[in-house]
Amino acid sequence: MMKLKSVGSLLLVFIALQFSQAQNPIIQTSYTADPAPMVYNNKLYLYTSHDEAESTWFTMNDWKLYTTDDMVNWTDHGTILAYSDFSWAKINAWAPQCIERGGKFYMYVPVTTRDNKGAIGVAVANSPYGPFTDPLGKPLVQSGVGDIDPTVFIDDDGQAYLYWGNPNLYYVKLNEDMISYQGEVVKVPNTVESFGKREGNPERPTTYEEGPWLYKRKGLYYLLFAAGPIPEHIGYSTSSNPTGPWKYQGVLMPTEGGSFTNHPGMIDFKGKTYFFYHNGALPGGGGFTRSVAVEEVDFKKDGTIQPVKMTKGITKSLATLNPYVMNEAETMAWSEGVKSMQNEQVGVFITAMRNGAYTKVKDVDFRKKGASKFTARLGTTHNGNVSMEIRLGSVEGELLGTVNVPLTGGNDRWAVVATDVKKVTGVHDVFFVFKGKAASNIMYFDYWRFSE
Repeated sequence: MMKLKSVGSLLLVFIALQFSQAQNPIIQTSYTADPAPMVYNNKLYLYTSHDEAESTWFTMNDWKLYTTDDMVNWTDHGTILAYSDFSWAKINAWAPQCIERGGKFYMYVPVTTRDNKGAIGVAVANSPYGPFTDPLGKPLVQSGVGDIDPTVFIDDDGQAYLYWGNPNLYYVKLNEDMISYQGEVVKVPNTVESFGKREGNPERPTTYEEGPWLYKRKGLYYLLFAAGPIPEHIGYSTSSNPTGPWKYQGVLMPTEGGSFTNHPGMIDFKGKTYFFYHNGALPGGGGFTRSVAVEEVDFKKDGTIQPVKMTKGITKSLATLNPYVMNEAETMAWSEGVKSMQNEQVGVFITAMRNGAYTKVKDVDFRKKGASKFTARLGTTHNGNVSMEIRLGSVEGELLGTVNVPLTGGNDRWAVVATDVKKVTGVHDVFFVFKGKAASNIMYFDYWRFSE
């Protein structure tokens, strides 16, 4: 029995170590899907759809935003738009995409209208963080069949294109105002040459399913898409023209990951190219509770893309994180037992759901001068015995200090607490470990910073 217990303990330690090294899925505090990356002012903005917890269908009510400077630490900006923001929409906040033009931000989203028809809407904001509003008061475009999964692309000559659709692929040329279009809706020829042959289904001759994404590199246009049969994989085609004809290039990512759908997004950021997708890898995850992940991609000399497998993610950051400014608690590289929430008092914050829950912030640079004091805004509804440990390297790593969390009475009431910590210099992964005897909702955490 002692041997079995020892083996079991070692296995738990091994599993914990594996999770502590993981970066995928990149969001662990909510279920996210349908990633839509956008680069603006040297920051990567990631817009996602949002699967409600314990969903047994595509129960999706709003869209979320996450940002990063380094590709490993992601900041949660919460809900930035909901289907209810469109007066004509009834339900279904599905796969979005946002793009910037002329200092304004245009978010294209599929929803179900009040007469139970699919449609593509557009919302506009003066900031990538919103607020987004509906400028039309009606759908931007409808084909009548499968109006979901819009992708938007602005070519070098300024012409914008909107693609969308399942099981058919459509496009229109957008006007410069980005909220109207010219000409008719064009149905893309669904040929084997363009999208590859699907076996065993004469009604669906090609692999094209849904989720198109347009990308351009060195004069070549790439059309990525979720490909069938279900469970989906990611395929892609190329063309010398943004409207085709398209030439099928094969499988980019095979079927894997515990979700029967997938959705591509690809973007260049700080000299590298990143491919975003979703899977069902988180606890409780599956086909209706998905999570966004990312991989770096490479191109062959002929311009085709090196096939991609799902991995533990981006492990090397593009920059270090500054601990001497206010950092949001919802900025993290990994977490367990933590949920993201938001309210009017502080915006987005995190809640530790159980004893031993933690967040990890990667590559925090304390520099040579070092830090010896720590300040945080936090709170709890539990009286006594609630604390937050600050550790280096792992959940059981070197203890810098412990913050005793005062009773505040709710997540609408907060306290700013400062404490001395063991002096730390250099670059480290920082772990915030939450301790408390309560069964759930141990404590709330809004922001933190170190000082000399």
